[in-house]
Amino acid sequence: MLTVPAYAATSATEPLTPTTVERRDVGPHDVLIEIEYVGICHSDIHNVRSEWGPASYPVVPGHEIAGVVAQVGSEVTRYAVGDRVGVGCMVNSCRECAPCLRGEEQYCLKGNTLTYGSIDKDGTLTQGGYSTHIVVDDDFVVRIPGALALDEAAPLLCAGITTYSPLRRWGAGPGKKVAVVGLGGVGHMAVKIAHALGAQVTVLSQSLKKKDDGLRLGADHYVATSAPATFEQLVGAFDLIVNTASARVDLDSYLRLLKPGGVLINVGAPPESLSLDVFSLVMHGHICAGSLIGGIGETQEMLDFCGEHGIGAEVEIIPAAKINEAFERMIASDVRYRFVIDTSTLV
Repeated sequence: MLTVPAYAATSATEPLTPTTVERRDVGPHDVLIEIEYVGICHSDIHNVRSEWGPASYPVVPGHEIAGVVAQVGSEVTRYAVGDRVGVGCMVNSCRECAPCLRGEEQYCLKGNTLTYGSIDKDGTLTQGGYSTHIVVDDDFVVRIPGALALDEAAPLLCAGITTYSPLRRWGAGPGKKVAVVGLGGVGHMAVKIAHALGAQVTVLSQSLKKKDDGLRLGADHYVATSAPATFEQLVGAFDLIVNTASARVDLDSYLRLLKPGGVLINVGAPPESLSLDVFSLVMHGHICAGSLIGGIGETQEMLDFCGEHGIGAEVEIIPAAKINEAFERMIASDVRYRFVIDTSTLV
């Protein structure tokens, strides 16, 4: 087994600290990836602080992984040493249930194997990308187009696919009006991708402090939800709303902004439950739905789309020693728009 440097959480209340983790030997269908960059997702914070349920410690977070193939198994044919690749939120699934067979491994009926905090096929606890290397089954590795810088590509493995999947599913494109709730790590990707798909894009944010950024990233309009008149002026304005907020929002207020038959897609996951009045749905045929990343095939499609359109994340590169500081800054919304760890600083 390969022992590699990493950063891990040892409890819900302690800061992450340097450690080492063991990576399994490369099997016939495995790929050993030398990680160059890994994004910090807000779900990393939720998980290591046990805000979505008890975590198993120690845990190495990180599921926005970009790097280079260092070794391949004897049966691997699609990747070779030196290829630029990525790993997202999953590293395995049952591959037999209906969702898996139609390429939606994220909805595996037996439960997919998450990149960290899950029981892997060898019975060990998966450890994520805040490390220098990872071994992954080649079916759960994706290729990063040459047009994308690896640091800007890393957040696409979660934030990118989290927004691309519902935008594609619900038909964002020319003639459609799309609103994005929140301009953060996920929201800024929703703006870029919706714009590239040809939709008219409006950002719904608490304030106008990021307005210039929103317009630069591709938004046509930028509106402050704290303004008293906003929710009256925009009634029935949108075909699709992508809610990226990881905090409590008033779903009924946002549902009123949809055209008849419009869709509110929730991709943020606040720790507390949200509620809505059923009349917000039935009176205008509105749909309130959720979406969880995308399958492996769709993730590759998203990367290819981003490569063709020159879409990368807006990133701030940090050394490993600043991970805990980055966590606190994310909670304070002090990042534009994704922290990415330079894993060479782990050594």
